[in-house]
Amino acid sequence: MKKTSLIITLIASAAIIGSVALAGHYFYKTKGHEKTVSVVGLAEKDFESDLIVWDLSIEVRNMNMKDAYSTIKTNNQIVKDYLVQKGLTEKDIDFKAITSYADNQWEWNESARQSFQVFKGYVLTQNIRIESKEVNKVEKISREITELFDQGIQIERNDVSYYYTKLADLKIEMLATAAKDARHRAETIAQNAGSHLGALKTANMGVFQITAPNSSSEDYSWGGTFNTSSKQKRASINMRLTYYVK
Repeated sequence: MKKTSLIITLIASAAIIGSVALAGHYFYKTKGHEKTVSVVGLAEKDFESDLIVWDLSIEVRNMNMKDAYSTIKTNNQIVKDYLVQKGLTEKDIDFKAITSYADNQWEWNESARQSFQVFKGYVLTQNIRIESKEVNKVEKISREITELFDQGIQIERNDVSYYYTKLADLKIEMLATAAKDARHRAETIAQNAGSHLGALKTANMGVFQITAPNSSSEDYSWGGTFNTSSKQKRASINMRLTYYVK
């Protein structure tokens, strides 16, 4: 009799444990299917670059290395004086290390059956970088620098590049705007569905893009586009937010 009671007790205990486990299973399953809404908020802002970078170079060719070096040092001083006279400061002008090489060119003899090297001289190059917040002033100088041709100085000019020094602050500002836009979209969707917006579940920042305004030749990229050729720029960013809905 005692043995039978023990068996009945064990069966009852197992049933209770099983029912509790089953109830727990359905509780977590139900909780795992909470309603959410995901939205993407956008932010755009036009701004003007506040930093300009311009690379140029001077080239000198001479059969004698010492004479070539002397000439390029003289030309460096002329260029520096010219830039300062135009309104730049010495800290805006960075003279890089001078590079050089011996120019040996292959030529053919009169019968064109044999080639040989001919020494054409030493070529020295002085690279110069101008970095300034005087954007308009450097733009003007870049258009007038050919005036140095009259002094026999061979100037090679690259296009100027435009940057913005307050990108970190701009990004934070735009993230706030994009998040606000996303929440407004989520609230609209929830209200139209007869629900209420709950707490924020996840937030993911999209790619930060900087392009030229109204440009038809620039494409957005997954890795981010950073335009440096235009003084006028347009920044854009998006935020993907997921909210609980109740």
